[in-house]
Formats: sequence, structure tokens, C-alpha cells
Amino acid sequence: MPMKKLTRPPPLCRPLQPSTTTNLPPPPPPDTSLIAPPTLSLTSPTSTTQSQLTNFINSHLKNNLTANDLLSFLKNHLHHHPKFAHLDLHVFRHAATLDSFRHDHSTYEWMVRTLAITHRLDSLSSVLDFIVSNPCPCSDGIFSCSRTEPIFRFAINSFCNVGRFNDAIHAFHNMRKLVDGKPNTAIYNILIHSFVKYGEFEKGLEFYERMINDRVKPDVVTFNILINGYFRSSRFGLALEVFKEMRVKGCTPNVVTFNTLIKGFFRERKFKEGIGMAYEMIELGCGLSSVTCEILVDGLIKDGRVSEVCDLVLDFSRKRVLPTTFDYFGLIESLCDKGNVVIAKSIVDEIWENGNAPSSITCTILIDGLRKIGNIELAFTLMDKMLKESIVPDSVTFNCVLGDLCNSGRTLEADKLRILGCNKGVCVDEVTYNILVSGYSKEGRKIEGKCIVDEMLDKEFIPDIATYNRLMKGLGIR
Repeated sequence: MPMKKLTRPPPLCRPLQPSTTTNLPPPPPPDTSLIAPPTLSLTSPTSTTQSQLTNFINSHLKNNLTANDLLSFLKNHLHHHPKFAHLDLHVFRHAATLDSFRHDHSTYEWMVRTLAITHRLDSLSSVLDFIVSNPCPCSDGIFSCSRTEPIFRFAINSFCNVGRFNDAIHAFHNMRKLVDGKPNTAIYNILIHSFVKYGEFEKGLEFYERMINDRVKPDVVTFNILINGYFRSSRFGLALEVFKEMRVKGCTPNVVTFNTLIKGFFRERKFKEGIGMAYEMIELGCGLSSVTCEILVDGLIKDGRVSEVCDLVLDFSRKRVLPTTFDYFGLIESLCDKGNVVIAKSIVDEIWENGNAPSSITCTILIDGLRKIGNIELAFTLMDKMLKESIVPDSVTFNCVLGDLCNSGRTLEADKLRILGCNKGVCVDEVTYNILVSGYSKEGRKIEGKCIVDEMLDKEFIPDIATYNRLMKGLGIR
């Protein structure tokens, strides 16, 4: 059955006068400077005529329009339309002028999120004001609509992300008029965090006081934000007072709390206190994170306390509290740079033995260090252990170790390592095979060398007959 034409509303391309039942202002002219979301490809509104837009709406919307109908139209037809997508707010406002239509939380939420995501924050403010004047039908009863607070929270977060605090506070006041009871702690945290982020910590403290006056209980996120704010404003003592306060109020610190405190201690060059805080984490059963260890290791290394880092990491490893995700390549790199390669090797071996396998980067750094001091045997042993533990090295490091073995007359061992590497996923290339052919040539192993050349042929690593003849001649095969 063909759809009925929507003839009641005036054309959308001229300003629409609101009905007497709504306080929504008439829509402004289309703003061609608005940033469209990545999924949209908008053309200039000047190419959109009144008749085209009216016909498009009439073909998809019926006379007795409901909120569900409008939401479906906005999501499925208008949102991805190449010509009309940027006119979603005009359609939203136009629908509000229909006597038989009333927006609900579904259309409000879609419009608020769309405006926020596309950075049309001026329009977002006007829509929030309209929601206050025209609450969701769910609020007609005793209780307010349960979706009102999440809608405003999304808008407040969008304002805070770009530092529009006046708009965020205004939206907060509007939300307070609509919701039942006290707002969620998360909304206060969003505002306080944004004040800290943009260097307005005093305003953040004022809003924290308001939170307390509103009898909203702060959580661990609130205290973490305050601690970070005090550190950023160089008020170290007050940060510690907040840490004490949160424990007095029965709020258990989490890993973020301790990481913030450790970073603050290190910033003040209070390394002993920072390390002590890490051990307090362990005692409280909070557990070290990889970020905690990075803060400790990087901070101590930057201050030249490499020996303290070694003792700390080994102690964590022996206590079985070193996170398996922590990559201690920075410590190994620092030791190797200072010529302490053997110490670095012993640290890697002990931590590995305790269940914390090193990363490929850590092993590569250590292998390079061992090769520089001429310890080919340890480099080969480490490479062999890496591969058996399925830690795949890069092809350059792998070929370098093979080259060292071949140069020292151990081409058979190098070839076995090549086979192991192939099975474990090492990218073996023509360089690898040329190294082995050269090694077998020097050792006079014609049969083994010919097998490598034949394999190179199978893998199409030999580009022409001249290259083949050169390899065979090097092996002494005519």
C-alpha cells in the first residue's frame, strides 16, 4: 500500500514556527561548517531543495508519527543519507512542532549522542534545554525517566572533553531538575577530572565540596582524581592527606591510587617512599601492575639507580609478584649499554626461571649485547632457548647468530637452529641460506651445502643460473 503524503507541516527548508505546546526555538539555517562523523559524506546544503527534502520525509514518515517512527527514520534513513544527514536536528525540531507528536527518551538520546559525536555542541545545549522544558513521557508518573541521567551524563562528558565547563555545569543543573534523588558519583567524577585535566584544580575542589554537600559518597575514582590533582599542583602533603582520608572513610585504594602516589613520590625524588608504597601494595593484596613496575623501573633508571632496579625486580620476581605482562627490556638495555651484559643475562635467567618469560625485544637486546662482547656461546644458547619457548626473534638477529656460528666453524649447529626457527615461525629468507652455504663452503661440507642449495631452488631463492653456478662453485662442486 502506498504511503500517505505528509502535508500538514510546512516545508523544512524555511524556518519552522514552534507550536504553543513547546518551548523549542525555531531551527537555525543549516551550518555547513559542522564536522560530520566518519560514516557520513555530506554534500553542501545549498544543493538540497525544499521539495527534495519534503519528498524524502513524506516517503518514509506517516501522518500519525510516533517517537519510534522518528527514531527509525533518523537511524536507518537520514543518518547515512549523502544529502540530508546534516539536517537531522531540523527534522528533530520539526517533529516537535506536530501537535500529535511527543519526543521520548529514545529520540532524545539519539539526538544528544549524535550532536555530541559530531561536535555540534552549541546545538547540543539547546536540545538539553528543550528536554528540561519537555521531559520524556516516562516522567509523567511519580518517578522520572531512568534514561534521563545517562543522556545528560553523555552530554556533560562531551562538554568536559573540550573544556566547555560552563555548558557542562549548566547541563548538570538541568539534569538535577529532572532526576529523582542524588546524581550518580560518576557524573561528579567526570566534572572534577576535567577541571584537573585543564588546570582548574581549585574549581575541581569546589565541585568536590559540592559533591559532599549533596551527600553523594565519593568513590575510589574520586579520590584518585584528587590525589592526581594535588600532585599536579605540587601539593604533595595534601595528596597524602587525601590518601589517608579515603582509608578513614572506608574506601579501599586500588592500583591506580598507588601508581599515582608512586609517580608523585618519584617526581619529588622521594624514591625510598615510592618503593615503600609498592611494597604496601603487595601487603594489602592489591597486586603490582605492569604500569606500577614501569613507573618504578623507569624512574629509578632515569636517576641512575640501576643497581636498585636490579635488586627491586629480582625481589619482586622471587616473591612471585612480578606481573607476567611486565616487559623489563628497559633494565636489560640499561645494563647492556653500561657493559654489564653478564649481569643482565643472569637477571633474565633468574626471572625466566621464576615464571616470567622475557619478551622478544628483551632477548634481542641481550643477544646483541652478548655478541658485542664476543660471547657467541651464550648468544646461541639464549637464541635456542627462545625458540624452544616459542619466543620468535626478528630475522636480522636470527641471521646474525647464525652468521656467528658459521664463522666459528659451527655450521651444523647453525643449520639445526635454522630448522628449529622455521618450525617456530621465524621468517627465514635467502640471507639465511646464503649464510649457511658460505659456512658449509668454508668447512668443506659439500653434501650438506648442496642440500641447502637444493632447498633454495625449491623456495625460489636463486634468481638465475649464474647465481646457482656461483654457489655450487663455492662448495667445490662442478
